[in-house]
Amino acid sequence: MQPLQNAGYDRAITVFSPDGRLFQVEYAREAVKRGTTSLGIKSKEGVVLVVDKRTTSKLVESKSIEKIYQIDSHIGVATSGLVADARALIERARLESQINKITYNEPIRVETLSKKICDLKQMYTQNGGVRPFGSALIIGGVTKDKCKLFETDPSGALIEYKATAIGSGRSAAMDVFEEKYKDDLSLDEAIELALDAVYESTEDKTTPENVEIAIIEKEDAKYRKLSDDEVKDLVEKLIEKKKAEEEADAKESEEKESGEEE
Repeated sequence: MQPLQNAGYDRAITVFSPDGRLFQVEYAREAVKRGTTSLGIKSKEGVVLVVDKRTTSKLVESKSIEKIYQIDSHIGVATSGLVADARALIERARLESQINKITYNEPIRVETLSKKICDLKQMYTQNGGVRPFGSALIIGGVTKDKCKLFETDPSGALIEYKATAIGSGRSAAMDVFEEKYKDDLSLDEAIELALDAVYESTEDKTTPENVEIAIIEKEDAKYRKLSDDEVKDLVEKLIEKKKAEEEADAKESEEKESGEEE
């Protein structure tokens, strides 16, 4: 009688399965997939971070839910997955940023910070008695007049993107990016594209209260979170645009059907 394949290999992070997989890492990725959608876009004028922070109850104060964090004056992070794990990683990122500033008397590079966070994540995939971080981060910022955007995985993998998404709506958001992203996007166009992706990934349930937006402009390399009024104006414009597109599509399909009947 042959033993069950993969039996017991998911109980310890230090044990590979026969086909070379670490199941605990894959479970951590599943935790990220269950999180709300977070997006990052790199444009010629800066970096845009947008998150969907839908609440499970109308009794929850939406302002208490934080999914975008400032790490340094030139770096911001969007998270998805286990909130507590993300907060621990954010604190470590802020610490690494300050250590670099004190040691070298200059702001930390976005790539350097991303690698340090991934080194920490990877360490938690090879030691017994711990578990991988169930959170993914999108790290964006400006280093020496260059916009940078990285995605970190629970395994410790690091990939640089022009536009990316994490969380439950990743596939829908990435489809929008694949279709509409251009290298010469302005900052306003990047925000519009990000909101378009959020709208698609949330299945038309986007509201001003559920969206958070932060930008890091290339010109001054300063992180800034958009105010509630700015977000409200942008989301309302998006909803009006989507309604107009839907009405135009419906009218076009009606005209097509009537033409076929004739």
